[in-house]
Amino acid sequence: MKFLLDNNLPPALARALHELSKADGHQVTALREKFKANTPDIEWISQLRAEGNWVVVSKDKFSKGSMEKRAFSESGLAIFVLAKQWHKAPFWDTAHNLVRWWPAITEQAERITGGGVFKVGWRFSVPGKFEVMKL
Repeated sequence: MKFLLDNNLPPALARALHELSKADGHQVTALREKFKANTPDIEWISQLRAEGNWVVVSKDKFSKGSMEKRAFSESGLAIFVLAKQWHKAPFWDTAHNLVRWWPAITEQAERITGGGVFKVGWRFSVPGKFEVMKL
């Protein structure tokens, strides 16, 4: 499975998760390492959809225009949205917490067919529960 970390997460974190995920056969890429930083959401979403087997992890609030929301909702991608507490956290706290959540995120992504949007809370508790969101 391939994971894309949106522009609101550091590429260094994507590279670290990629190395940690190799043993499970997963790839993790930062959006700006796959696409130009200013690539419109609709364009990269469409490309990921066409390639298949992609999962998006983002701190985005998804308060964008209706075209972007529609593109996300119709993409068939699994999207994990980090809750608002993640927005103000320092880099190392974010890195630590995302690594803690990562096995639950990958397991949930493997179970999904047809896409979906899931909120990732700040506090982790076993087995890692997600809130299903609507765009």
